[in-house]
Amino acid sequence: MPDLRDTRRNVKIVIAVLVLIDIAAAGLLYSPLVGSSNSRRLQMEQLWAELQQKTKQVQPLLGMDKKVVLAKQQIDGFYKDRIDAQDSMISDALGKMATQTGVRINGAKYKVEDPQPVGVRRVLIEADLSGDYLQIVRFINALERSKVLFVIDSVTLAEENGPVKLQMKMESYLRTAS
Repeated sequence: MPDLRDTRRNVKIVIAVLVLIDIAAAGLLYSPLVGSSNSRRLQMEQLWAELQQKTKQVQPLLGMDKKVVLAKQQIDGFYKDRIDAQDSMISDALGKMATQTGVRINGAKYKVEDPQPVGVRRVLIEADLSGDYLQIVRFINALERSKVLFVIDSVTLAEENGPVKLQMKMESYLRTAS
């Protein structure tokens, strides 16, 4: 019978340890350290709302590697289609638009700046134009829709009788050899 007494004593020890663990767990459950079930539910809702907010903030960044590759392709296409490497393309485009719209270019000055790190050179253009109002409007519209990129910086109207005279400052860009 000694084995039964040892076994009984071991079972009593295990039961006592389990009762102590149950008492400690119940004490922890109702202690102010853990809080009430309402406070735990509120904390869970707050953490869920924070997770949703952070997920919304990160959403635009998903697939960024693909977006960067696509943007690079679009930039390369823009440079290829809208920015030429030949200096004469800018003056040719202005001349063609003036001829098509009936505007007369009285004079034009071109100033090519140093290359920029992005592979383009800015060309500053000052042009004196004359024509009637409708021709000038069509010319400006043609500039905006041109395949060659033109950015109009300023338009100054000269006060005279007869045809409308404008002085336009604009810029365009040339690709540098890469």
